[in-house]
Amino acid sequence: MTEQARAIDEMNPDGVPRKVLFVAGAGRSGTSTLAGIVSKLGMHVPLPEVPPDDSNPRGFSEPQWVVDVHDEWLREALVQVSDSRPNAWFETGRICSREPARIRVSEWLEPHFDQHPELVIKDPRLSWFLGLWRVAAIRTGATPVFATMLRPPAEVVGSKQKYYANKLGSAHLAASWVNMLLHTERATRPAEGDGGRVFVRYEDLLTDWVKTTTALGHSLGLQTIIHTRSDQIREVHRFIDPHLRRVTSTLDDLALPKRLHDLTAETWEQLNDLADEGGDNAHAHATFDQLREAYVELYEEAEAISRSTAEHARLQARRRATAEAAAESRSLADRVPHDVRAAIPPSVRRAARKALGRERDDQP
Repeated sequence: MTEQARAIDEMNPDGVPRKVLFVAGAGRSGTSTLAGIVSKLGMHVPLPEVPPDDSNPRGFSEPQWVVDVHDEWLREALVQVSDSRPNAWFETGRICSREPARIRVSEWLEPHFDQHPELVIKDPRLSWFLGLWRVAAIRTGATPVFATMLRPPAEVVGSKQKYYANKLGSAHLAASWVNMLLHTERATRPAEGDGGRVFVRYEDLLTDWVKTTTALGHSLGLQTIIHTRSDQIREVHRFIDPHLRRVTSTLDDLALPKRLHDLTAETWEQLNDLADEGGDNAHAHATFDQLREAYVELYEEAEAISRSTAEHARLQARRRATAEAAAESRSLADRVPHDVRAAIPPSVRRAARKALGRERDDQP
């Protein structure tokens, strides 16, 4: 057990109960910043971690195993990380209900509690499988708690376009943000065995991380945060970069279709209210249910009238694949030595040229 955990045990004679903090939300919304803060305050990110890169030079604070297993399941479900389809939740939901998957995750979680009684799990793919992680955590005797990061949707979209070279366009990314946040809100509502949830504004975290993180710790009963040490606080001060908010776009900058623009704006407004004290209530839940229904209706209408576009894209992809295969075949044929080709009977050469699309009319 780490020095931090031993110190907490001394302050809590009955021992620190197991908890898992799940940091959810859309990618590029500040999830890495929050996970990085709580880990530097003593909570444990299971190792090994995903290494930093140019898009996040201060690190992601996410376990590599979690990213890998989520990628595996998303490939199986044919779901993208930023998927705008409401039905994508049914595809990942099938995996969440599988007993072998639940056992696999709980068995992975269990030994990490030997390092620290309070873990933090973060990954932009996490929301797709929150139900599975909730069950797995409870099976290890841990209490699941949830923190959802909130960043203006235009900034999330702009950040993804800047750092991920996303080619799918602003409308798709905004729709995927709405899809992700509305279902994350639903998936993190209080359930039996839970220890609560909070919604954290990225702006609040950058403006006053001490106040914001302290409130989170007390709200979720995270002893590591409540009993943090002064040297850890100094380390977080060095970690927080006031320039982390490097993309500042507005919703008007995205030039979205009107109905999507209005729905995105309303979703953001309602999410902001959840971050206020007393804002997470039954009335708010009913409002989010209505927003989710409105998004499903909008998506189904758009999907119904865009069949031709989808079919055209499928045909284009097939044509490109055929052309690439033919080019590869020609390249292989051209690498056959001339003396070998000369020994091939003319009838065989003609058949090969025909198969490669190189047949020519030699008749007058």
